[in-house]
Amino acid sequence: MDIFPILATLKRHKTAAGLIVLQVALTCAIVCNALFLISQRLERINEPSGLAESELVVVGVSGLSRSQDPDATTRADLQALRALPGVKSAALMNQIPYANNFWGSGVRLKPEQLGPDEYAIHMAQYTGSEGWLQTLGVKLVAGRDFNGDEYQDQTVADQAAPPIVPAAIINAALAKRLFPTTDAVGQSVYVYGPQPIRVVGVVERLVSPQPGGTSEDQLYSMVFPIRPNFRGGNYLLRADPSARDGVLTAAAAAVLNIDGQRIVRTKLLLSDMRTKYYQQDVNMAWLMGGVCLALLAVTAFGIVGLASFWVQQRTRMIGTRRALGATRGQILRYFQTENFLLTSMGIGLGMLAAYGISLLLMRSYELPRLPIMYLPVGAMVLWALGQVAVWAPARRAAALPPVAALRG
Repeated sequence: MDIFPILATLKRHKTAAGLIVLQVALTCAIVCNALFLISQRLERINEPSGLAESELVVVGVSGLSRSQDPDATTRADLQALRALPGVKSAALMNQIPYANNFWGSGVRLKPEQLGPDEYAIHMAQYTGSEGWLQTLGVKLVAGRDFNGDEYQDQTVADQAAPPIVPAAIINAALAKRLFPTTDAVGQSVYVYGPQPIRVVGVVERLVSPQPGGTSEDQLYSMVFPIRPNFRGGNYLLRADPSARDGVLTAAAAAVLNIDGQRIVRTKLLLSDMRTKYYQQDVNMAWLMGGVCLALLAVTAFGIVGLASFWVQQRTRMIGTRRALGATRGQILRYFQTENFLLTSMGIGLGMLAAYGISLLLMRSYELPRLPIMYLPVGAMVLWALGQVAVWAPARRAAALPPVAALRG
């Protein structure tokens, strides 16, 4: 189809055509960036933690009395918790994912003080009692679990300055960062002064207490064989998913039965904690999805309204073309081609605007650059939307009888 008559017609209707082009451009720019942000949110929400989330319950206890021996009370708690019906294993960790806590440290490969051009790698620092590996359900891909003689109480570790930690287990991401060309097991790292810490194992995945980001301490994790007491951590119990609610109630009662001068400050399912942690991301994804749908709907209605107006204004032209032998299909293709040209001009401007918005988001919110793949996706969506929106007015134009159109 010759597009020059179409361009000549659009030239006589610059204002209306320009408004549609700007509307398509704005929609393209916002939708491309919104789809990218939604995909980022969904990727963050669906990030696997490496834990047996569907089997874990969390119990946190606070003590009111300072005269008791917290380490002895913690051992009694763990013994009682492990004996509960339905409990597969139990452990105490200084921190857990999806909670409002974060302990971190810097790890380096040299015992001496780092130079001005060197820096320690930041990581999340976990400490856990015996059974933490089985309780969390993380997969050990290299090395071994801690030996019994490598564990020490938190109070003992705190007495040393710096603490003496004989062994550590790291996640695969940290192992790859520290030792990209060699096996991490058996290597030495340094966290507390010049005392070396031997890496004895690597787990496939262990997210930080505040996962979902791209900073180092949200990607890398390390576990030390240090037993925290109930004042400085949370009990984790692994049970069958169907028995978690009963185990949670029984666990809270068990620790209070050992020492009633305490309060249970946390009693949650880990899966519920994850849901709450990502709730803001879910809300944001729904909000941006609603904005995209609203913009697409407004653009579609604008195209329908403009096409309907032009059909009414060009009734005599349509009748003349039909009288000269134009088929219904040719009339239909005329309006579809016209819409395609307008949409293409809007998409071209929208792609430039989308890239500019992406640069602004990068500078203001430290977001990654908009991938190029989102631009053709947005273009295809708008092209399809334009053709669907113009279909009904174009069919009405093609259905006009030549005599009636000329009389009108």
